[in-house]
Amino acid sequence: MVMNSEAHQKVTTAHLSRLAYLYVRQSTLRQVFENTESTHRQYALRERAVALGWPLDRIIVIDSDLGQSGASAADREGFQRLVTEVSLGRVGIVLGLEVSGLARNSTDWHRLLELCALADTLILDKCDAIKNVERLMRHPDTKDHVVDNI
Repeated sequence: MVMNSEAHQKVTTAHLSRLAYLYVRQSTLRQVFENTESTHRQYALRERAVALGWPLDRIIVIDSDLGQSGASAADREGFQRLVTEVSLGRVGIVLGLEVSGLARNSTDWHRLLELCALADTLILDKCDAIKNVERLMRHPDTKDHVVDNI
């Protein structure tokens, strides 16, 4: 997959020195079994990380929350791991098919955004858009609409 030079300008050597995390989730087990195309599309985001410069062995896939609602992070081990890794400064980019689906609960979403901003962690979604975390924090209720396209 070829990405434009603007995308590569947003990804710095500092980002590439850290890991890329792909978060894969669907809300119910029924969705997991009946909507396999969505699952395949989520896993395919690895190729976007590769196109931005991450080698496959530096892309961590978190899929332990498949079939679990995003209403709360309390029972989602994978989301908790993602938040921990971002807060420790180990993550250069978070990838998700719909990044608003990372956390349906606004408190969890805001916490992740704040940590990404503090750690200079990029967020990329299915639209090949790297989220401008600072703009998302100023307009947190817009979730998906405030993006910088790549």
